[in-house]
Amino acid sequence: MAQTFLIFEFGTNEELAQQARHRLEGWKQGFRLGKKLELKFDRVAPEEQPAEKNEGNKKAKAAKKDEEENRSEQIRLIIRLDFSDHEKLSFQRWLDRIPTEEPFKLVKNQIIRAGETDFEKTAELFENERNYSKR
Repeated sequence: MAQTFLIFEFGTNEELAQQARHRLEGWKQGFRLGKKLELKFDRVAPEEQPAEKNEGNKKAKAAKKDEEENRSEQIRLIIRLDFSDHEKLSFQRWLDRIPTEEPFKLVKNQIIRAGETDFEKTAELFENERNYSKR
């Protein structure tokens, strides 16, 4: 059976992302999923915004400083399900279960199956250790 990716966008909520990771690691260990369920984090730094024209204004500088302190990485959790052809029922149960559980149902999610337009790009990025940090 082909691989399937589940992508969960946690925004800047590091605590919720770590709860989700902990939940997945528990399932992975408890159900002996091994390589059938793998996860990686994608952390994207916010894009730099163009500087304001009136840099001399103290209020503008203070607001800009506060904004920079409040900015943080956008966190995405990418899960790869890779079950063999004879495990279709287990695969479908995990595909249905994960998005409905507590830390995952609170955030935006996306399921990418083999053959879909974003599948190749997602698979390539998942394998690229430089872009994703495994936790």
